Amino acid sequence: MSADPTVTVRPSGPARRGHRAEFRYAIGRVLPFLVIVLATLADLLTSPEERFDRFLIAAPALAAATWSALGTVLIGSLAMVVTALLTVRDANPYHTVVAGQAVLALVVLAAGVSSRVRQRREEELRRISAVAEAAQSAVLRPPPARLGTVGLRLLYEASDEGADVGGDFYKALKVPGAVRIVVGDVQGKGLPAVEAASVLLGSFREAAYTAPDLPALARRLETSMARYAERAPEPEGADRFATVLLAEIPDDRPVIRLLSCGHPAPLVQRGRTVSAVELSAPSVPVHLPVTVDAAFTVEEVPFGAGDRLLMVTDGVTETRDGGGAFYPLEQRLRDWAGEPADLIPGLLREDLERFGAHGLDDDTTALLVVREAVGAPDARTPVRRTAAVRSAGAPC
Repeated sequence: MSADPTVTVRPSGPARRGHRAEFRYAIGRVLPFLVIVLATLADLLTSPEERFDRFLIAAPALAAATWSALGTVLIGSLAMVVTALLTVRDANPYHTVVAGQAVLALVVLAAGVSSRVRQRREEELRRISAVAEAAQSAVLRPPPARLGTVGLRLLYEASDEGADVGGDFYKALKVPGAVRIVVGDVQGKGLPAVEAASVLLGSFREAAYTAPDLPALARRLETSMARYAERAPEPEGADRFATVLLAEIPDDRPVIRLLSCGHPAPLVQRGRTVSAVELSAPSVPVHLPVTVDAAFTVEEVPFGAGDRLLMVTDGVTETRDGGGAFYPLEQRLRDWAGEPADLIPGLLREDLERFGAHGLDDDTTALLVVREAVGAPDARTPVRRTAAVRSAGAPC
């Protein structure tokens, strides 16, 4: 687990790629010296005609991949000294020694220049990566461990190589009298999906504080996507849609209200009992390019102290094993019912990695919502006591 209890360490994604890169880097640092040692031993243990000292020319070339320009030149100089000693020991002609040293000197010079060019490119890449990480962090920040009476634990995994943000998105906000949450999945991958996700996140951040209920909040998301489609930089943007699950947890009542726009149903855990929430009439996805005249349906589900709700994207529900079987999320959550909430995202990530035929090859999000307490009513927000809310209007 990471230091932040809300977010799992992601060794299957950027962290694991980082560990592999560090291992390869360490091997690369040692390899030039290994070549020098092995070539020297081979030359000493064989007849002079074998000339294993010729392999020493590889040492500076290998050093250029991981060492600085100065380190590369020093390793090359060491190779030159060892080569000279071995050729003298083998009683090679003087012109052979000079020619060998000249060739090796040119290789050392070229390796030093290559190392310097690599260093400059790495520095530029680090600057670009820092800017990219800052931009991605601004789009999608990890949620706090607690908002009001609600605890939050997150697993988030972007599928694109080197990316921290994908087409999945989430946000949890404390608004007067409640906590409002969104989890969604934008159609497609890559930067266009990230851009659409940022549009929906920005809309949610603004509307969550002012929308009177979840249907009004869903309509705001639909409006934002429609405006985005009008100015989308790529042709597919006009038809891009997203599945969305909205949740509202009032401070003063042991319930959670849910509105699904084509999104997978969440799982609720009470004690050791786990079941999928029955969404009687989910709406169509946000900005789906079809005309549907339907009402929004808000499901109100009991959600008391100690209860948990797991909101996921299809990166979890559609993970398949080698035989094509879907990931048994409900059974797994039932198996982990006694585990602390902090451990659930990590357990889920590791299990998905083992279960999936190709590991985690899609954007994957799982947000565990824990009801920690039921507080006093907030006088700023009227308490709604309807078991279900239907609001006519455009679909999600």
